Amino acid sequence: MTSEDFRQLALRLPQAAESSHQAHPDFRVRGKIFATLGYPTEDWAMVKLPPEQQDILCKTEPAVFVPVKGGWGRQGATNVRLKAAKKAEVRGALLTAWRNVAPKRLASETRTPKH
Repeated sequence: MTSEDFRQLALRLPQAAESSHQAHPDFRVRGKIFATLGYPTEDWAMVKLPPEQQDILCKTEPAVFVPVKGGWGRQGATNVRLKAAKKAEVRGALLTAWRNVAPKRLASETRTPKH
């Protein structure tokens, strides 16, 4: 997967918009960040997951998903190794991250996108 693949998957989510945070592209729904690109390097991305989901992904796909170091990681911020990732894995993680910050009504009305 490339950073452009990640970008396209993120922007396919309802009301997702690209912005910038600390000189890195980020993806938001109604102003709340659910994912970023380019941290710690351009080969990585990050998704904001519930800690339980982070734990599952990091255990089942350790070559792809790694907790961000420090407090953000303990809260669910999860790095994604883009080169090792498959679109289906990332699509699911992005949808979970998006639902985690989207308004409840919007999240409940949104079905899993078919891409």
